Amino acid sequence: MMTAVDFKDYFSGKKVTVMRIGLLGRGVGDTAWLAEQGAAVLVVDDAPQEVMQPSVDALKDYKNVQFKFGPYEEADFTETDFVLVGAGAPLNMSVLEAARAAGVPLKQSAAWFAELSGIPVVGVTGTRGKSTVTHMIHHALTEVTGEKVLLGGNVRGLSNLQLLDEVQEESLCVMELDSWQLQGWGWSAMSPQIAVFTNFMEDHLNYYQADGRSKEQAMQLYFEDKANIFQYQEESGVLVTTPEVFDRAKTIKGTSLGQEVVLADSSTIPEDALLAMPGEHNQLNAALAVEALKAISLTEEEIFPALASFSGVEGRLQYLGERNGVKIYNDNNSTTPAAAVAGLQAVGNTEDKNVILIAGGAFKEVEPQVLVDEIPKYCKKVVLLPGTGTDLIKDSVEGDVVESVEEAVAAGLAVGEPGDVLLFSPGFASFGLFKNEYERNDEFVRCINEYE
Repeated sequence: MMTAVDFKDYFSGKKVTVMRIGLLGRGVGDTAWLAEQGAAVLVVDDAPQEVMQPSVDALKDYKNVQFKFGPYEEADFTETDFVLVGAGAPLNMSVLEAARAAGVPLKQSAAWFAELSGIPVVGVTGTRGKSTVTHMIHHALTEVTGEKVLLGGNVRGLSNLQLLDEVQEESLCVMELDSWQLQGWGWSAMSPQIAVFTNFMEDHLNYYQADGRSKEQAMQLYFEDKANIFQYQEESGVLVTTPEVFDRAKTIKGTSLGQEVVLADSSTIPEDALLAMPGEHNQLNAALAVEALKAISLTEEEIFPALASFSGVEGRLQYLGERNGVKIYNDNNSTTPAAAVAGLQAVGNTEDKNVILIAGGAFKEVEPQVLVDEIPKYCKKVVLLPGTGTDLIKDSVEGDVVESVEEAVAAGLAVGEPGDVLLFSPGFASFGLFKNEYERNDEFVRCINEYE
Protein backbone atom coordinates (compact mmCIF):
# COMPACT_ATOMS: atom_id res chain seq x y z
CA MET A 1 0.00 0.00 0.00
CA MET A 2 1.30 3.44 -0.96
CA THR A 3 1.57 6.08 1.75
CA ALA A 4 1.06 9.85 1.50
CA VAL A 5 4.82 10.24 1.03
CA ASP A 6 4.79 7.61 -1.71
CA PHE A 7 2.03 9.48 -3.57
CA LYS A 8 4.02 12.71 -3.54
CA ASP A 9 7.14 10.89 -4.77
CA TYR A 10 5.10 9.14 -7.48
CA PHE A 11 3.38 12.25 -8.87
CA SER A 12 6.07 14.86 -8.30
CA GLY A 13 7.14 16.18 -11.71
CA LYS A 14 4.47 14.21 -13.54
CA LYS A 15 2.10 15.83 -16.04
CA VAL A 16 -1.59 14.86 -15.90
CA THR A 17 -4.26 15.92 -18.38
CA VAL A 18 -7.73 15.95 -16.81
CA MET A 19 -10.37 15.62 -19.50
CA ARG A 20 -13.94 16.81 -18.74
CA ILE A 21 -13.79 18.11 -15.19
CA GLY A 22 -17.57 18.41 -14.82
CA LEU A 23 -19.62 20.37 -12.30
CA LEU A 24 -20.49 17.68 -9.74
CA GLY A 25 -17.36 18.10 -7.61
CA ARG A 26 -15.70 14.76 -8.43
CA GLY A 27 -13.45 16.14 -11.14
CA VAL A 28 -12.58 19.16 -9.03
CA GLY A 29 -11.64 16.92 -6.10
CA ASP A 30 -9.55 14.61 -8.29
CA THR A 31 -7.74 17.61 -9.80
CA ALA A 32 -7.08 19.17 -6.39
CA TRP A 33 -5.66 15.90 -5.06
CA LEU A 34 -3.33 15.48 -8.04
CA ALA A 35 -2.15 19.07 -7.65
CA GLU A 36 -1.51 18.52 -3.93
CA GLN A 37 0.75 15.56 -4.81
CA GLY A 38 2.89 17.87 -6.95
CA ALA A 39 1.63 16.95 -10.41
CA ALA A 40 1.38 19.59 -13.14
CA VAL A 41 -2.30 19.35 -14.07
CA LEU A 42 -3.86 20.58 -17.30
CA VAL A 43 -7.66 20.59 -17.30
CA VAL A 44 -9.14 20.40 -20.83
CA ASP A 45 -12.85 20.62 -21.54
CA ASP A 46 -14.74 21.16 -24.79
CA ALA A 47 -17.47 23.02 -22.90
CA PRO A 48 -17.37 26.83 -22.85
CA GLN A 49 -15.46 28.35 -19.93
CA GLU A 50 -18.50 30.31 -18.75
CA VAL A 51 -20.32 27.02 -18.18
CA MET A 52 -17.40 25.47 -16.31
CA GLN A 53 -16.46 28.61 -14.34
CA PRO A 54 -17.60 27.17 -10.94
CA SER A 55 -15.00 24.40 -11.32
CA VAL A 56 -12.34 26.91 -12.35
CA ASP A 57 -13.11 29.07 -9.32
CA ALA A 58 -12.92 26.06 -6.98
CA LEU A 59 -9.31 25.43 -8.10
CA LYS A 60 -8.09 29.01 -8.30
CA ASP A 61 -5.62 28.58 -5.42
CA TYR A 62 -3.67 25.79 -7.16
CA LYS A 63 -0.81 27.37 -9.13
CA ASN A 64 0.04 24.02 -10.79
CA VAL A 65 -3.43 23.68 -12.37
CA GLN A 66 -3.97 25.19 -15.81
CA PHE A 67 -7.14 25.27 -17.96
CA LYS A 68 -7.98 25.04 -21.65
CA PHE A 69 -11.52 25.27 -23.00
CA GLY A 70 -12.78 24.58 -26.50
CA PRO A 71 -11.68 21.99 -29.09
CA TYR A 72 -9.20 19.41 -27.78
CA GLU A 73 -5.58 19.57 -28.95
CA GLU A 74 -3.76 16.30 -29.62
CA ALA A 75 -0.52 17.40 -27.94
CA ASP A 76 -2.34 17.71 -24.60
CA PHE A 77 -3.07 13.99 -24.78
CA THR A 78 0.25 12.72 -26.13
CA GLU A 79 2.79 14.95 -24.33
CA THR A 80 1.71 14.01 -20.81
CA ASP A 81 2.21 11.15 -18.35
CA PHE A 82 -1.47 10.32 -17.72
CA VAL A 83 -4.90 11.26 -19.06
CA LEU A 84 -7.73 11.18 -16.51
CA VAL A 85 -10.80 10.68 -18.71
CA GLY A 86 -14.19 12.09 -17.72
CA ALA A 87 -17.33 9.97 -17.84
CA GLY A 88 -19.10 9.62 -21.16
CA ALA A 89 -16.20 10.56 -23.42
CA PRO A 90 -16.60 8.64 -26.71
CA LEU A 91 -13.86 6.04 -26.84
CA ASN A 92 -13.16 6.60 -30.51
CA MET A 93 -12.28 10.28 -30.01
CA SER A 94 -9.18 11.02 -32.04
CA VAL A 95 -7.33 12.54 -29.07
CA LEU A 96 -7.84 9.38 -26.99
CA GLU A 97 -6.72 7.21 -29.90
CA ALA A 98 -3.64 9.42 -30.18
CA ALA A 99 -2.92 8.99 -26.46
CA ARG A 100 -3.11 5.22 -26.79
CA ALA A 101 -0.83 5.27 -29.82
CA ALA A 102 1.68 7.37 -27.86
CA GLY A 103 1.59 4.91 -24.94
CA VAL A 104 -0.01 7.39 -22.54
CA PRO A 105 -2.10 5.54 -19.91
CA LEU A 106 -5.80 6.42 -19.85
CA LYS A 107 -7.26 6.46 -16.33
CA GLN A 108 -10.64 6.66 -14.63
CA SER A 109 -10.61 7.74 -11.01
CA ALA A 110 -12.33 4.70 -9.43
CA ALA A 111 -9.90 2.20 -10.96
CA TRP A 112 -6.97 4.52 -10.28
CA PHE A 113 -7.97 4.63 -6.62
CA ALA A 114 -7.94 0.82 -6.46
CA GLU A 115 -4.63 0.63 -8.29
CA LEU A 116 -2.91 3.21 -6.07
CA SER A 117 -4.42 2.12 -2.75
CA GLY A 118 -3.98 -1.63 -3.19
CA ILE A 119 -6.83 -2.32 -0.74
CA PRO A 120 -9.68 -4.84 -1.30
CA VAL A 121 -12.69 -3.47 -3.17
CA VAL A 122 -16.29 -4.65 -3.26
CA GLY A 123 -17.59 -3.36 -6.59
CA VAL A 124 -21.26 -3.14 -7.56
CA THR A 125 -22.66 -2.57 -11.04
CA GLY A 126 -25.86 -3.20 -12.99
CA THR A 127 -28.35 -1.18 -14.99
CA ARG A 128 -30.62 -0.77 -11.98
CA GLY A 129 -30.13 -1.29 -8.26
CA LYS A 130 -26.40 -0.67 -8.04
CA SER A 131 -26.72 2.36 -5.77
CA THR A 132 -29.11 0.61 -3.41
CA VAL A 133 -26.99 -2.56 -3.22
CA THR A 134 -23.79 -0.54 -2.72
CA HIS A 135 -25.29 1.40 0.17
CA MET A 136 -26.87 -1.74 1.68
CA ILE A 137 -23.46 -3.44 1.75
CA HIS A 138 -21.71 -0.34 3.12
CA HIS A 139 -24.37 0.19 5.79
CA ALA A 140 -24.30 -3.43 6.97
CA LEU A 141 -20.49 -3.54 7.09
CA THR A 142 -20.39 -0.33 9.11
CA GLU A 143 -23.09 -1.54 11.49
CA VAL A 144 -21.53 -4.96 12.07
CA THR A 145 -17.84 -4.04 12.26
CA GLY A 146 -18.20 -0.64 13.94
CA GLU A 147 -15.24 0.49 11.84
CA LYS A 148 -14.91 3.05 9.07
CA VAL A 149 -15.67 1.44 5.70
CA LEU A 150 -14.77 3.52 2.66
CA LEU A 151 -17.49 4.33 0.12
CA GLY A 152 -16.58 5.37 -3.40
CA GLY A 153 -17.20 5.13 -7.12
CA ASN A 154 -20.32 6.78 -8.48
CA VAL A 155 -21.20 8.67 -5.30
CA ARG A 156 -22.48 12.22 -5.55
CA GLY A 157 -19.79 14.85 -5.10
CA LEU A 158 -17.17 12.32 -4.02
CA SER A 159 -13.65 12.37 -5.46
CA ASN A 160 -12.17 8.88 -5.61
CA LEU A 161 -8.61 10.23 -5.61
CA GLN A 162 -9.23 12.33 -2.49
CA LEU A 163 -10.47 9.14 -0.87
CA LEU A 164 -6.86 7.93 -0.97
CA ASP A 165 -6.14 10.24 1.98
CA GLU A 166 -8.46 8.08 4.14
CA VAL A 167 -6.91 4.71 3.33
CA GLN A 168 -5.51 2.72 6.26
CA GLU A 169 -3.66 -0.59 6.23
CA GLU A 170 -6.82 -2.62 7.00
CA SER A 171 -9.21 -0.52 4.88
CA LEU A 172 -11.98 -1.95 2.70
CA CYS A 173 -13.84 0.07 0.07
CA VAL A 174 -17.33 -0.48 -1.33
CA MET A 175 -17.74 1.13 -4.75
CA GLU A 176 -20.71 1.77 -7.00
CA LEU A 177 -19.36 1.40 -10.53
CA ASP A 178 -21.18 2.55 -13.64
CA SER A 179 -20.26 1.46 -17.15
CA TRP A 180 -17.99 4.47 -17.73
CA GLN A 181 -16.02 3.92 -14.55
CA LEU A 182 -15.68 0.26 -15.45
CA GLN A 183 -14.03 1.24 -18.72
CA GLY A 184 -11.17 2.40 -16.51
CA TRP A 185 -10.97 -0.97 -14.77
CA GLY A 186 -10.69 -2.56 -18.21
CA TRP A 187 -7.88 -0.19 -19.23
CA SER A 188 -6.00 -1.25 -16.10
CA ALA A 189 -6.90 -4.96 -16.58
CA MET A 190 -8.31 -5.06 -13.03
CA SER A 191 -11.53 -6.17 -11.35
CA PRO A 192 -12.70 -5.78 -7.74
CA GLN A 193 -12.03 -8.72 -5.41
CA ILE A 194 -15.78 -9.09 -4.83
CA ALA A 195 -18.00 -8.12 -7.76
CA VAL A 196 -21.78 -7.71 -7.67
CA PHE A 197 -23.67 -7.45 -10.99
CA THR A 198 -27.33 -6.71 -10.24
CA ASN A 199 -29.02 -6.91 -13.65
CA PHE A 200 -28.67 -5.87 -17.28
CA MET A 201 -31.28 -3.86 -19.20
CA GLU A 202 -31.46 -1.31 -21.98
CA ASP A 203 -29.85 2.00 -21.05
CA HIS A 204 -27.38 4.58 -22.38
CA LEU A 205 -28.21 3.65 -25.97
CA ASN A 206 -27.74 7.32 -26.91
CA TYR A 207 -24.04 6.75 -26.05
CA TYR A 208 -23.49 3.20 -27.27
CA GLN A 209 -25.44 3.54 -30.53
CA ALA A 210 -23.15 6.32 -31.75
CA ASP A 211 -21.52 5.88 -35.15
CA GLY A 212 -24.50 4.01 -36.56
CA ARG A 213 -24.27 0.89 -34.39
CA SER A 214 -27.34 -1.32 -34.21
CA LYS A 215 -29.15 -1.73 -30.91
CA GLU A 216 -27.75 -5.26 -30.59
CA GLN A 217 -24.18 -4.02 -31.14
CA ALA A 218 -24.73 -1.18 -28.68
CA MET A 219 -26.08 -3.50 -25.99
CA GLN A 220 -23.08 -5.78 -26.43
CA LEU A 221 -20.64 -2.87 -26.01
CA TYR A 222 -22.56 -1.74 -22.94
CA PHE A 223 -22.37 -5.23 -21.44
CA GLU A 224 -18.67 -5.56 -22.25
CA ASP A 225 -17.95 -2.35 -20.32
CA LYS A 226 -19.88 -3.65 -17.32
CA ALA A 227 -18.21 -7.08 -17.64
CA ASN A 228 -14.93 -5.49 -16.56
CA ILE A 229 -16.24 -5.85 -13.02
CA PHE A 230 -15.57 -9.61 -13.16
CA GLN A 231 -13.45 -10.19 -16.25
CA TYR A 232 -10.08 -9.77 -14.53
CA GLN A 233 -10.92 -11.38 -11.19
CA GLU A 234 -8.46 -13.94 -9.88
CA GLU A 235 -9.63 -17.41 -8.83
CA SER A 236 -9.86 -16.14 -5.25
CA GLY A 237 -12.43 -13.53 -6.35
CA VAL A 238 -16.21 -13.79 -5.97
CA LEU A 239 -18.87 -12.78 -8.49
CA VAL A 240 -22.39 -12.33 -7.08
CA THR A 241 -25.05 -12.01 -9.76
CA THR A 242 -28.31 -13.38 -11.18
CA PRO A 243 -28.74 -16.37 -13.51
CA GLU A 244 -29.68 -14.05 -16.40
CA VAL A 245 -26.51 -11.97 -16.10
CA PHE A 246 -24.36 -15.08 -15.60
CA ASP A 247 -25.70 -16.64 -18.81
CA ARG A 248 -24.72 -13.52 -20.73
CA ALA A 249 -21.35 -13.34 -18.98
CA LYS A 250 -20.46 -16.77 -20.37
CA THR A 251 -20.65 -15.33 -23.90
CA ILE A 252 -17.83 -12.81 -23.36
CA LYS A 253 -14.76 -13.95 -25.26
CA GLY A 254 -11.62 -14.51 -23.23
CA THR A 255 -13.46 -14.82 -19.91
CA SER A 256 -12.76 -18.03 -17.99
CA LEU A 257 -15.10 -17.38 -15.03
CA GLY A 258 -12.76 -19.36 -12.82
CA GLN A 259 -13.66 -17.30 -9.78
CA GLU A 260 -16.37 -18.35 -7.32
CA VAL A 261 -19.79 -17.47 -8.75
CA VAL A 262 -22.78 -17.03 -6.43
CA LEU A 263 -26.22 -16.76 -8.03
CA ALA A 264 -28.83 -14.84 -6.02
CA ASP A 265 -32.59 -14.50 -6.17
CA SER A 266 -35.19 -12.98 -3.88
CA SER A 267 -35.79 -16.33 -2.14
CA THR A 268 -32.52 -15.65 -0.28
CA ILE A 269 -34.47 -13.23 1.92
CA PRO A 270 -36.57 -14.93 4.64
CA GLU A 271 -40.26 -13.97 4.73
CA ASP A 272 -39.87 -12.52 8.23
CA ALA A 273 -36.85 -10.36 7.31
CA LEU A 274 -37.37 -6.63 7.89
CA LEU A 275 -36.58 -4.39 4.91
CA ALA A 276 -37.43 -0.70 4.91
CA MET A 277 -37.52 -0.30 1.11
CA PRO A 278 -40.66 -1.39 -0.78
CA GLY A 279 -40.84 -3.50 -3.92
CA GLU A 280 -39.96 -6.95 -5.19
CA HIS A 281 -36.89 -5.53 -6.93
CA ASN A 282 -35.57 -4.43 -3.53
CA GLN A 283 -35.96 -8.00 -2.28
CA LEU A 284 -33.53 -8.99 -5.04
CA ASN A 285 -31.26 -6.05 -4.21
CA ALA A 286 -31.15 -7.24 -0.60
CA ALA A 287 -30.43 -10.81 -1.71
CA LEU A 288 -27.44 -9.64 -3.75
CA ALA A 289 -26.19 -7.58 -0.81
CA VAL A 290 -26.56 -10.55 1.54
CA GLU A 291 -24.50 -12.83 -0.71
CA ALA A 292 -21.78 -10.19 -1.05
CA LEU A 293 -21.66 -9.71 2.72
CA LYS A 294 -21.40 -13.46 3.24
CA ALA A 295 -18.47 -13.46 0.82
CA ILE A 296 -16.80 -10.96 3.18
CA SER A 297 -17.36 -13.52 5.98
CA LEU A 298 -20.32 -11.89 7.73
CA THR A 299 -22.98 -14.28 9.04
CA GLU A 300 -26.71 -14.09 8.37
CA GLU A 301 -27.22 -13.46 12.10
CA GLU A 302 -25.13 -10.30 11.67
CA ILE A 303 -26.43 -9.28 8.24
CA PHE A 304 -30.22 -9.24 8.62
CA PRO A 305 -30.43 -7.01 11.72
CA ALA A 306 -28.07 -4.57 9.99
CA LEU A 307 -30.17 -4.51 6.82
CA ALA A 308 -33.32 -3.89 8.89
CA SER A 309 -31.95 -0.47 9.83
CA PHE A 310 -31.12 0.52 6.25
CA SER A 311 -33.54 3.32 5.28
CA GLY A 312 -32.70 3.60 1.59
CA VAL A 313 -30.80 5.85 -0.77
CA GLU A 314 -31.60 9.40 -1.82
CA GLY A 315 -33.53 9.42 -5.08
CA ARG A 316 -34.25 5.69 -5.13
CA LEU A 317 -37.76 5.13 -3.81
CA GLN A 318 -36.80 7.45 -0.97
CA TYR A 319 -39.78 8.01 1.33
CA LEU A 320 -40.32 11.71 2.00
CA GLY A 321 -43.30 11.44 4.33
CA GLU A 322 -46.94 12.45 3.79
CA ARG A 323 -48.79 15.57 2.72
CA ASN A 324 -52.50 15.51 3.62
CA GLY A 325 -52.47 11.71 3.78
CA VAL A 326 -50.62 11.29 0.45
CA LYS A 327 -47.40 9.27 0.75
CA ILE A 328 -44.52 10.76 -1.26
CA TYR A 329 -41.68 8.79 -2.83
CA ASN A 330 -38.65 10.30 -4.54
CA ASP A 331 -37.47 7.94 -7.29
CA ASN A 332 -35.54 10.62 -9.19
CA ASN A 333 -32.76 8.24 -10.23
CA SER A 334 -35.23 6.25 -12.30
CA THR A 335 -33.89 7.32 -15.70
CA THR A 336 -35.30 4.53 -17.89
CA PRO A 337 -38.89 3.47 -18.57
CA ALA A 338 -38.27 0.04 -16.99
CA ALA A 339 -37.01 1.69 -13.81
CA ALA A 340 -40.17 3.80 -13.59
CA VAL A 341 -42.24 0.63 -14.01
CA ALA A 342 -40.39 -0.95 -11.07
CA GLY A 343 -41.28 2.11 -9.00
CA LEU A 344 -44.97 1.84 -9.94
CA GLN A 345 -45.01 -1.84 -9.04
CA ALA A 346 -43.27 -1.18 -5.72
CA VAL A 347 -45.68 1.47 -4.37
CA GLY A 348 -48.78 1.14 -6.54
CA ASN A 349 -52.03 -0.77 -6.25
CA THR A 350 -53.78 -2.00 -9.41
CA GLU A 351 -57.14 -2.32 -7.63
CA ASP A 352 -57.32 1.29 -6.45
CA LYS A 353 -55.09 2.93 -9.09
CA ASN A 354 -53.69 5.04 -6.28
CA VAL A 355 -50.55 6.51 -7.88
CA ILE A 356 -50.09 10.10 -8.97
CA LEU A 357 -47.03 9.83 -11.21
CA ILE A 358 -44.65 12.65 -12.05
CA ALA A 359 -42.53 11.50 -14.98
CA GLY A 360 -40.93 12.67 -18.22
CA GLY A 361 -37.67 14.06 -19.48
CA ALA A 362 -35.11 13.46 -22.21
CA PHE A 363 -35.10 10.40 -24.48
CA LYS A 364 -32.08 8.06 -24.17
CA GLU A 365 -32.99 5.88 -27.17
CA VAL A 366 -34.65 3.37 -24.81
CA GLU A 367 -38.09 2.23 -25.98
CA PRO A 368 -40.76 3.70 -23.63
CA GLN A 369 -43.68 1.39 -24.47
CA VAL A 370 -43.22 -0.71 -21.33
CA LEU A 371 -43.99 2.38 -19.24
CA VAL A 372 -46.90 3.42 -21.45
CA ASP A 373 -48.44 -0.03 -20.96
CA GLU A 374 -48.11 -0.02 -17.16
CA ILE A 375 -49.28 3.51 -16.38
CA PRO A 376 -53.04 2.79 -16.80
CA LYS A 377 -52.81 -0.13 -14.37
CA TYR A 378 -51.54 1.97 -11.45
CA CYS A 379 -52.12 5.67 -12.05
CA LYS A 380 -55.06 7.94 -11.31
CA LYS A 381 -53.14 10.90 -12.73
CA VAL A 382 -49.94 11.53 -14.67
CA VAL A 383 -48.02 14.82 -14.70
CA LEU A 384 -45.19 15.11 -17.22
CA LEU A 385 -42.09 17.30 -17.26
CA PRO A 386 -41.08 18.54 -20.73
CA GLY A 387 -38.50 16.74 -22.86
CA THR A 388 -37.90 14.62 -25.93
CA GLY A 389 -38.96 11.47 -24.06
CA THR A 390 -42.15 13.13 -22.89
CA ASP A 391 -42.96 14.03 -26.50
CA LEU A 392 -42.99 10.32 -27.34
CA ILE A 393 -45.49 9.30 -24.66
CA LYS A 394 -47.66 12.32 -23.88
CA ASP A 395 -50.40 11.43 -26.37
CA SER A 396 -50.56 7.82 -25.15
CA VAL A 397 -50.77 8.36 -21.39
CA GLU A 398 -53.09 11.38 -21.25
CA GLY A 399 -50.73 13.23 -18.95
CA ASP A 400 -50.67 16.94 -18.25
CA VAL A 401 -47.39 18.48 -19.45
CA VAL A 402 -46.12 21.23 -17.14
CA GLU A 403 -43.06 23.45 -17.31
CA SER A 404 -41.42 22.83 -13.93
CA VAL A 405 -41.11 20.43 -11.02
CA GLU A 406 -42.84 22.98 -8.82
CA GLU A 407 -45.88 22.96 -11.12
CA ALA A 408 -45.80 19.17 -11.26
CA VAL A 409 -45.82 18.80 -7.47
CA ALA A 410 -48.67 21.29 -7.11
CA ALA A 411 -50.73 19.59 -9.84
CA GLY A 412 -50.11 16.15 -8.37
CA LEU A 413 -50.91 16.94 -4.76
CA ALA A 414 -53.98 18.97 -5.78
CA VAL A 415 -55.78 15.74 -6.73
CA GLY A 416 -54.30 13.59 -3.96
CA GLU A 417 -56.48 11.92 -1.35
CA PRO A 418 -55.55 9.99 1.81
CA GLY A 419 -54.18 6.62 0.75
CA ASP A 420 -52.78 7.90 -2.56
CA VAL A 421 -49.09 7.87 -3.47
CA LEU A 422 -47.23 10.70 -5.20
CA LEU A 423 -44.38 9.01 -7.07
CA PHE A 424 -41.64 11.06 -8.71
CA SER A 425 -40.14 8.48 -11.09
CA PRO A 426 -39.15 10.27 -14.31
CA GLY A 427 -38.25 7.25 -16.48
CA PHE A 428 -36.12 9.51 -18.67
CA ALA A 429 -32.91 11.53 -18.42
CA SER A 430 -32.67 14.98 -16.85
CA PHE A 431 -30.70 16.87 -19.49
CA GLY A 432 -32.48 19.69 -21.24
CA LEU A 433 -34.43 20.89 -18.23
CA PHE A 434 -31.61 20.38 -15.70
CA LYS A 435 -27.81 20.31 -15.65
CA ASN A 436 -27.88 16.76 -14.29
CA GLU A 437 -30.06 14.33 -12.35
CA TYR A 438 -28.81 15.66 -9.00
CA GLU A 439 -30.17 19.11 -9.75
CA ARG A 440 -33.51 17.48 -10.65
CA ASN A 441 -33.47 15.52 -7.38
CA ASP A 442 -32.78 18.62 -5.29
CA GLU A 443 -35.53 20.56 -7.00
CA PHE A 444 -38.12 17.87 -6.26
CA VAL A 445 -37.07 17.63 -2.60
CA ARG A 446 -37.16 21.43 -2.29
CA CYS A 447 -40.67 21.59 -3.77
CA ILE A 448 -41.96 18.91 -1.40
CA ASN A 449 -40.37 20.57 1.63
CA GLU A 450 -41.82 23.96 0.71
CA TYR A 451 -45.25 22.73 -0.37
CA GLU A 452 -48.14 24.29 1.55
